[in-house]
Amino acid sequence: MRGGGNVAAERVTSEQSVRAQSRVAGALAQEGIVRGGRVAFLCPNSAGLIAAILGALRTGIVPVCLNPSLLEHERSLLLDDADPGLVVGPRALAGLLDGPEADLAPVPLARPMHYTSGTTGTPKGVWSGVLDETAATALHDDEAEVWGFSADDRLLVASPLHHSAPLRFSAGVLLAGGEVCVLERFDAAAVAETIATFRPTVAFFVPAHLHRLFALGALPPLDSFRLLAHAGAPCTVRLKERAFAAFPTGTVWEFYGSTEGQFTVCPPDDWLARPGTVGRARPRRKLSVDEGTIWCEVPRFARFEYWRDPEKTAQAWRGSAFTVGDLGRLDDDGFLFLDGRRDDLIISGGVNVYPFEVEAALATAAGIDEVVVFGVPDERWGQRVCAAVIGDAGVAAVMSHARATLAAYKCPKDVYVVDDLPRTASGKVRRSAVAGHLGLDVEGGDRG
Repeated sequence: MRGGGNVAAERVTSEQSVRAQSRVAGALAQEGIVRGGRVAFLCPNSAGLIAAILGALRTGIVPVCLNPSLLEHERSLLLDDADPGLVVGPRALAGLLDGPEADLAPVPLARPMHYTSGTTGTPKGVWSGVLDETAATALHDDEAEVWGFSADDRLLVASPLHHSAPLRFSAGVLLAGGEVCVLERFDAAAVAETIATFRPTVAFFVPAHLHRLFALGALPPLDSFRLLAHAGAPCTVRLKERAFAAFPTGTVWEFYGSTEGQFTVCPPDDWLARPGTVGRARPRRKLSVDEGTIWCEVPRFARFEYWRDPEKTAQAWRGSAFTVGDLGRLDDDGFLFLDGRRDDLIISGGVNVYPFEVEAALATAAGIDEVVVFGVPDERWGQRVCAAVIGDAGVAAVMSHARATLAAYKCPKDVYVVDDLPRTASGKVRRSAVAGHLGLDVEGGDRG
């Protein structure tokens, strides 16, 4: 089927996917890939890709999920690191889906290996190895219990499947006996058309997707939804409230996590009581904050290491708790509020400025739909605080709002109104690329 804007969409039932998973498992066995082996996938979104990943996982083979749009040198870097036994592109995927049937475990026996985005350095593979049956069942149940997946669910997949969240939701719904509809890429018109025809009960979006969907104006009825989950980037109060108004009451949930693991879940009532929170610790987790850094204690089945990098692994773990370097604070009731990433820190005039805090303040200004704060080199300040905004707010209004809501040293010295921002395939803003996108001097300060 075709979605709006001529974007392909595929519907697949659990039964159809299981048969495809079984054929993939048989094909991988013929290729000599054994339990604990790795298979790299460089394929665009499709129902077949989901089946191939699950077919591998349900035989103890670890899929390495890579962005198919990587340039050759980027692809080679990751493939050399992952050292997979097989590399699967679209043509090879079709061959796997035509293999002989083989037995599958009831649940995945591993987590896919994803590479972190690499915005702060060389991408790192997140490796969890192969789990025994007890741990594998616990891992499956951990996700299924949080979201309540069932055979009645119909999942709309519009985010790239080489990212962990859309893949986890797809696996959860299919393993519960539900149905999925996969778009080859996010397109607001295609999403709206698919909502009208497929009547999904569940979807995962990043905030940028919500913004683009609402920009269409008229939307199809959204009353089929029981769960609209969002994560992956900060969501402004304005956008969150718009989502609450558009989707059925009680359906808009947020969570906070990373490629490495999941930290929190935030039902709508919790956010309404504490605007800005990303929720409390998920079941079987415990959060703590040490000198601003967020740590999450997790059960054994949720442990990981950085692939072939014991030094980075040791830096990430403290006993049974890990950190990805995010900063935040916990209130007295255990609700987490994010302050950003330590790696995003701007040091201006010798003083620390956290972009997330500035973004949260600016996002409350009228006419701002999205905002990103970043630093550029400056001879006088060391780094100059800058902001790029999407919306109809003027520069003067943004600056005035900043001065009214932030200490002077946190206020952007330059504001740029833009139509769009550089993003990853999942819709996240690439903060490190914003200055170059705007044509600013990022090598040395040229302004005082």
